Amino acid sequence: MTQADDPAAPLSALTGSAARFAPACAPSGEDFLAIAEDAFAGLPDAFRAMCRNVVIQITDFADEETLATFGMESPYELTGLYHGVDLTHKSIADPMGGPDHVFLYRLPILMEWCERGDVTLRELIAHVLVHEIGHHFGLSDEAMHAIEDAASD
Repeated sequence: MTQADDPAAPLSALTGSAARFAPACAPSGEDFLAIAEDAFAGLPDAFRAMCRNVVIQITDFADEETLATFGMESPYELTGLYHGVDLTHKSIADPMGGPDHVFLYRLPILMEWCERGDVTLRELIAHVLVHEIGHHFGLSDEAMHAIEDAASD
């Protein structure tokens, strides 16, 4: 009898690769934030200095209004979002506003990570974070994809 046959059976009864993953839990929002903060800390000092007013937030999904803004039907379509005024549109003459935000959407990132299987979770979180920070610097999605393509050549 297996764990699937008897869900009440102890996890210690699992064998093979199933036993490796039995105690595993999905990373929490706090875990994601710790990974994102670690990835952010690994960025060059000059890059981080220009992001002093950016707050990283972790939520499970984008809200309905955000999804509707981008014409997305599934909350799994959006892994991250920059919300703020990018540096190319800021001026020292502007009144001081609140911080800009980078949202990382935990469940879509986890789903992509599971589906891909070719990157670590840390690598994927760092990728989404850097992509959203790219918007803080005024880069479009197209410009960032071009940079990524050039870097991988």
